[in-house]
Amino acid sequence: MKKNILKYAVSFILAGVLVFFAFRGVDWSAFWGGLGRTRLFWLGMFVVFSLLALVFREERWRAIIKPIDAEAARLDIWDATNVGNLVNVVLPGAGEFVRCGYITRRKMTYDKALGTIVCERVCDFVAIAMLFAVALVTGWGKFGDFFMEQIWLPLTGRLGFSLWWLFAGVLLVVAALIWCIFHWSGSNKVCGKIAGWIRGLGAGFASITKMKHKWLFLLYTVLIWTMYVLMSWAGFKALPPLSGLGISDALFISAVGNIASVIPVPGGIGAYHYLVKTTLETLFGAPENMGLVYAVLCHESHAILIIILGVISYIRLTLRKKS
Repeated sequence: MKKNILKYAVSFILAGVLVFFAFRGVDWSAFWGGLGRTRLFWLGMFVVFSLLALVFREERWRAIIKPIDAEAARLDIWDATNVGNLVNVVLPGAGEFVRCGYITRRKMTYDKALGTIVCERVCDFVAIAMLFAVALVTGWGKFGDFFMEQIWLPLTGRLGFSLWWLFAGVLLVVAALIWCIFHWSGSNKVCGKIAGWIRGLGAGFASITKMKHKWLFLLYTVLIWTMYVLMSWAGFKALPPLSGLGISDALFISAVGNIASVIPVPGGIGAYHYLVKTTLETLFGAPENMGLVYAVLCHESHAILIIILGVISYIRLTLRKKS
């Protein structure tokens, strides 16, 4: 309990620090003036693309779940997804565990449900990497120097230390721990229970191999990330000073924005604003304050949609449980 309190306290403090740096030195009259020039049609399109991304996420999760539990209802999965997203707004990462609980049944055990989510997250990580690759190929002249100086050189050990070695070391330690758990699973009760949980997690992860129409998973993944890029593009169009930016720019901003989801702060608050604002102003030369206006407009519009859908789904799940 104390560890959870400490973890979330650190999360909120980190969010506060990032918010401070994102909003530091803002000309508030110019900020509100820029926000007031928002084109409502394109803001509406941003919300439509956001909603479609959520629908495609639900459909992709349902496609993974069906080989394990063919009776899982679309509405139940939709509501579980929305409630999980709502929890993530307050407690980063906790929503993934919450939505597992809502769909746990006789066939779909909790560990299997969590395995399907791990499968989703691995695919999303690959999708972010591919977004960066496409953005770099289509706009190397604009993004190349930024990528080499800020991303590639640090990862390849410009200072004599490479994060790849750290990553490889972590993988080695995890592999060794898993081997030890299975090796002693027959003689140690704790190892036996952990091994059983890992097997269930693996079964959920491997459910993608049992899908009748595997192309559906790929299709939904492409549609999800296409919606994210279109959301970024609609955000540009909604603000006149940024309306000249195109799809390749939206690709890069979408990838940068999704990096914020990895940073453990509530709902990406602060992390998204800081990263997107900094990228728009330093890399794209956005007018003063417009980078922050864009970040606030996109993040808060998406957050409001998630909160509304999450509350509706929570009420519906609660009423169904009582009935």
